[in-house]
Amino acid sequence: MTDFRAPEHIVKALGRVAVLMGGTSAEREISLKSGHEVLGALKAAGVDAFALDFTGDVSVLQNTPIDRVFVALHGRGGEDGTAQALLEVLDIPYTGSGVMGSAIAMDKARSKFIWQGMNLPTPRFGYVEEIRPSLLSQLVSLIGFPLAVKPSREGSSLGVYKVNNQSQLESAIEGALKLDQQVLLEQWIEGSEYTVGILGDETLPVIGLRTDHTFYDYEAKYESDDTQYLLPSGLNEDEEKMLSGLCDKAFAALGCSGWGRVDVMRDLRGRFWLLEVNTIPGMTDHSLVPMAARAKGWDMAELVTRILMLTLTETDLEQGDGN
Repeated sequence: MTDFRAPEHIVKALGRVAVLMGGTSAEREISLKSGHEVLGALKAAGVDAFALDFTGDVSVLQNTPIDRVFVALHGRGGEDGTAQALLEVLDIPYTGSGVMGSAIAMDKARSKFIWQGMNLPTPRFGYVEEIRPSLLSQLVSLIGFPLAVKPSREGSSLGVYKVNNQSQLESAIEGALKLDQQVLLEQWIEGSEYTVGILGDETLPVIGLRTDHTFYDYEAKYESDDTQYLLPSGLNEDEEKMLSGLCDKAFAALGCSGWGRVDVMRDLRGRFWLLEVNTIPGMTDHSLVPMAARAKGWDMAELVTRILMLTLTETDLEQGDGN
């Protein structure tokens, strides 16, 4: 149970909130879990919220009384700027990044091009849209083994492979191509993984991740009870401050806003490397942003209310106060 209740004027200002969940991507089931967690927390906070399993039917949004939207869609069609563009056209305020930030962050290759151009540290990479041996040879000579093969526009570590040698490469790319037309090849960073949640203009406590899996994959994220979440992260104060600052820059560089999460590796020499930004992180019972929020003393109800409050304008708040 939660003790947090949103102030009455905030509840009034937020109005009727649709929690967009489900969708049509490969992450549909995770989105439904996230959405129902968000919905339950908003109701616990006293917010007038309801579930909306959105699969692309615009008329549902047009014909349903909605004051604002909490976007809990994961993957393409919901996290890639598509739903955000639709909500912009319908003039419905929504949580998270706008169209541009959502679209760029969903595309891992383009995110890395931007970071590279801004001298922000990200592992060496290239991408392919088909299996071309000559191109693969060039990329392997640039990146080296081991390397990661991953769909460029997929989430939840779906279709991600660690490739140790040439004989594993083509089958890994074939597997990733089943999920996306563009596949990223990325230098494998051996070391520790960290994640940093961002809410508005502040970063949440850094979480260190430890797993017996080869990497923090789908099972480690959503199913395993053996994954270790380090809070405190194990970094010293200066290291955590440096990492938080780096993640802030990486988030802003992609045009992201509102809330999200930045995933980072730290190599054996102590250097941090940016992997990706999640503009709509998971909100399940295994998820990282709620975990970081708890370390700040916020329960789930307070967290989702704070995220939703970022959509409020001064006019909304004045109306909520009854002025």
